[in-house]
Amino acid sequence: MAKSVPVHCPTCRREHSFTPPTFPCACGAPLTLPVQADASPELLAHRTWRDAWVAVRCPSCDRQDQWPRPEFGCSCGTVVRLPVRSPAPAPGDGAGDGGGGGAGDGNGNGNGDRDGAGDGGSKGDGNGAAGTGEQHAAAQRPAFRPVPIRTADDALAAAERYLTWLGCTDVTRPGDPEAAGVDLRAGALVARVDPSTVPTSLRAVECLWLHAMVDSASGVFFSLAGYAHEARSRADDLRVPLFVMDLTGTPQPLNGPADELVGRGPA
Repeated sequence: MAKSVPVHCPTCRREHSFTPPTFPCACGAPLTLPVQADASPELLAHRTWRDAWVAVRCPSCDRQDQWPRPEFGCSCGTVVRLPVRSPAPAPGDGAGDGGGGGAGDGNGNGNGDRDGAGDGGSKGDGNGAAGTGEQHAAAQRPAFRPVPIRTADDALAAAERYLTWLGCTDVTRPGDPEAAGVDLRAGALVARVDPSTVPTSLRAVECLWLHAMVDSASGVFFSLAGYAHEARSRADDLRVPLFVMDLTGTPQPLNGPADELVGRGPA
């Protein structure tokens, strides 16, 4: 459980207790945003896409990623943006290292910070033939070239490009995503893309799975802000591949089904 910090409302001067949000890093470790308890919050007058994100370095894998900037709403109606400690430079950091974990080579090959994710999903499960096949499938792909994410449509385009890179040759967008329940269709795959700044919910994952079942397809989820703990656990039970995306537009596999999809490609 993250330790709460005091927040002083600049309007009514009340003091509140705020628990910083925790997100799942691409390495699998929980990452709690380091909110500065001794700094003054910033009055939020309007939101922009760029200001809604903050760079934080994971203390477990040393990877630096962009995460939703924490906000707090006072009972008086004031909303403030809370300051977060800037990440300290990692030893040997260069201009374009992507924050560690092999995620910043510019080609999107940023899966090396999770066990089995950077080698095509082969985890040495004893099935040599299957592992060799997955490695071969991954080796046939060129380097993934991401598209920077600045808007919600950019997030959709990044997921679309990633599915094409995995081997889907017929990626399309439904005319009405809300009515269809999915954002992308690709043969036997359907995908949902969550560009919001809050973790994807359990309900969203279950809804995708249900739509995939109706279409006799497999569901794939992409999220910018990660997933709620219950959502990630349920996705593992339902075998739904989960990916997280940073603002460079590079999806990272977050669970076993996602690792398998990266390794073998679409069925």
